[in-house]
Amino acid sequence: MPNTKLPTSHEPHHHRPVHVPHAKPVPEIPAECVFSTLIAPLQRAVAEEGYLTPTPIQQAALPHVLAGRDLFGVAQTGTGKTAAFTLPLLQHLSKHQHRATRSRPRALILAPTRELAAQIGDSIRTYGRYVQVTYTVIFGGVGQSPQVAAISRGVDIVVATPGRLLDLMRQGHVHFDQLEVLILDEADRMLDMGFIRDIRAILAALPKKRHSLFFSATMAPEVVELARAMVHDPVHVTIKPEQPTVEKIVQKVMYVDRAQKDVLLAQLLKDPSINRVIAFVQMKHAADKVVRKLLDAGISAVAIHGNKSQGARTQALAGFKSGKIRVLVATDIAARGLDVDDITHVINYDLPHEPETYVHRIGRTARAGASGDAVSFCCAEERDFLRDIERLIRKAVPVDLDHAFHCEAAKNATGAAARPPPRNHNKGGQRGHGGGRPSGGRGGGGRRSHR
Repeated sequence: MPNTKLPTSHEPHHHRPVHVPHAKPVPEIPAECVFSTLIAPLQRAVAEEGYLTPTPIQQAALPHVLAGRDLFGVAQTGTGKTAAFTLPLLQHLSKHQHRATRSRPRALILAPTRELAAQIGDSIRTYGRYVQVTYTVIFGGVGQSPQVAAISRGVDIVVATPGRLLDLMRQGHVHFDQLEVLILDEADRMLDMGFIRDIRAILAALPKKRHSLFFSATMAPEVVELARAMVHDPVHVTIKPEQPTVEKIVQKVMYVDRAQKDVLLAQLLKDPSINRVIAFVQMKHAADKVVRKLLDAGISAVAIHGNKSQGARTQALAGFKSGKIRVLVATDIAARGLDVDDITHVINYDLPHEPETYVHRIGRTARAGASGDAVSFCCAEERDFLRDIERLIRKAVPVDLDHAFHCEAAKNATGAAARPPPRNHNKGGQRGHGGGRPSGGRGGGGRRSHR
């Protein structure tokens, strides 16, 4: 999908079923795989993404959730938990299909931040591209009118942050008397951010009879207390995240103006010891741009992201593994499950919005007892992301001041200057195959908009 904005609340569209007359063969999901229990349209979407092996949280959770059991899942970002709840949700809504009533969604997914809400929307769009399920994503910091319009038209799924959702509820714009499924993601982070009162107020307005899924990275006492108020006789699933050998990874951060990241990257790569590199970016269009800049500088590079076909990803990865390609520029979702030995450097061209993702990224190097390097570029509007990372890893990332593009403004940024500005691109709701296309488009669903 060419759009690179957060997939937030676009105008709803009505779509006809997808017909692909010359579609390439889709990999077949093995019968013993938990994904084989999904309906055919979801299996197809999963296989097209190249996910033929479920992650531990998916393997453990999917059978219970598909059977209608409430679930208390303990899992961090990067474990595949989003698919563990979006896939069975899409299956339920597809198998029990009826048109969503105006202002009365059938499912609610609560997330602590707009970035996570957008990522969940991406997953619904991706996995739901071949089913007739509608959704919208709402959060604060932008005008509410397009969001109200989207909900009033009727959507199956609302993905929301608590504050804005509660505002719309109190104004009478959304009602949950027909709610069938409730999903609460990253509950511990919601509590850390002070959303407990909002969440309790939302829960009080929901039907008692519903299917509930509760996810948290920890089992702190207050998290367990909230879970007890939400789930009934739940299945408990706990997945311990991969722990990369961070001690063997030499970490550093380089403060740089955003406009100078490309030249800084090219300068770094003049060092021949940096010979097998994964460079992580946030957006698909950024991956393509970085590759073009590197190729112009005479550096072999290739991108993998959600708009690349499985064949293109396989070919890119083969070139990278063989050493023909020196730099693999990747988005986090496209790099999921990537397993390449002897990666000398991970470069965070863009800092991740979720601090856990940083740990997951840098763990791609220093494997099998080897050492490795992780270099992060940080511009002013990413400064708070770096602070979040340092809180998570409980230490400051060493600063490299010895480069020609050092930016003091980035190093010292605070307040609004240290965060990305809000993007006002709510345009209503999303309809069609897992949410439809961005406003103005028609067609059979879509792929992730920023991964």
